[in-house]
Amino acid sequence: MTPEFHRIRRLPPYVFEEVNRIKARLRGEGVDIIDFGMGNPDMPTPKHIVDKLVETARDPKAGRYSASKGIIGLRRAMAGYYERRFGVQLDPDTEVVATLGSKEGFANLAQALTAPGDVIICPNPAYPIHAYGFIMAGGVIRHVPALSPEEYLAGISRAVKHSAPPPSVLILSYPSNPTAQWVDLDFYKEAVALARRHDMLVLSDIAYSEIYFDDNPPPSVLQVPGAKDIAVEVNSLSKTYAMAGWRVGMVVGNARICAALARVKSYLDYGAYTPIQVAAAAALNGPQDCVDEIRAIYQGRRDTLVKSMKRAGWDIPAPPASMFAWAPLPEAYRSAGSMLFSKLLIEEAGVAVAPGVAFGEYGEGFVRIGLVENENRIRQAARNVRRFLANAEDILGRAQNSGSNP
Repeated sequence: MTPEFHRIRRLPPYVFEEVNRIKARLRGEGVDIIDFGMGNPDMPTPKHIVDKLVETARDPKAGRYSASKGIIGLRRAMAGYYERRFGVQLDPDTEVVATLGSKEGFANLAQALTAPGDVIICPNPAYPIHAYGFIMAGGVIRHVPALSPEEYLAGISRAVKHSAPPPSVLILSYPSNPTAQWVDLDFYKEAVALARRHDMLVLSDIAYSEIYFDDNPPPSVLQVPGAKDIAVEVNSLSKTYAMAGWRVGMVVGNARICAALARVKSYLDYGAYTPIQVAAAAALNGPQDCVDEIRAIYQGRRDTLVKSMKRAGWDIPAPPASMFAWAPLPEAYRSAGSMLFSKLLIEEAGVAVAPGVAFGEYGEGFVRIGLVENENRIRQAARNVRRFLANAEDILGRAQNSGSNP
């Protein structure tokens, strides 16, 4: 048998695959699946953004190659957003790079910054690209438990002390995917001070900056005085404007890091389709009522999820931000673990969630629930969960007898 390619060997099996396999089989059998498993916005992109795309696409020159770091109009719009939202001034020529979504930006940052064997401090649980972007680039991940921001900060110094060579990059991600945690500016001040003390660069993922609740907008690490000396922030239009498939993100902040990213990207891509970039600039520069409306929809879903699941017997903490809830396993299924629980939940209740262990070992005991179904579907899911919890003993018994494989 031909051996696996080197970089592929470094990647773990796709943890979601088992749940996805069951989901596909049941849908093939005609079963209605209420799918909270993917963080895929289900709302339409606001009309004025789509109209700008269509208008620009009619230009005969629109199909030409674009610019790998983004057209200047989009980079200016991104800088303008940061000044309005965070009071952070950015040079659109040197401190802003438009990316093909935040995921591509993060992965190519890893390529730009990492030498083989470099140690990277990464929260756990975390969105997979945070660790595996650096693993694919030849880095070594130092996982730090991050079930709370305080736990993560406390673990960073210990991780530095026990790492050889010393870590070169510190990853932050708030509001967090998957845990939905929110942090204030004091957290970032302490994180930047730690990074300075230990000579680390800071990569901050803030893709959910506009999906927040209770009038509590999350800050940017770049608001910390001097943070631009060592930090960049990765952001995205995907959730803010329901533009996930458009693939528009940004990396902003430290000019040296942005230049390194732009150099890597210049060898890999010509940037997004120009009409997409023009429409993205229109999104950032145009009326923001649509952002408030999208946020309100997520808040309504969050409140419905928490209330209806509580009535069903599953206590889920209300997330302060993001489009996810981070839910501890119900008591009756706690011993099953997040993978088996997720498989049983879709098989027996027709409800799909993401197992917490897919986001790292410290995600065990939790599942991630995406707020990507409407409120009526959420209530329907809660009714299914009520029956699922009431029959836990029988369901677990059958799973045990079948070798824990639905």
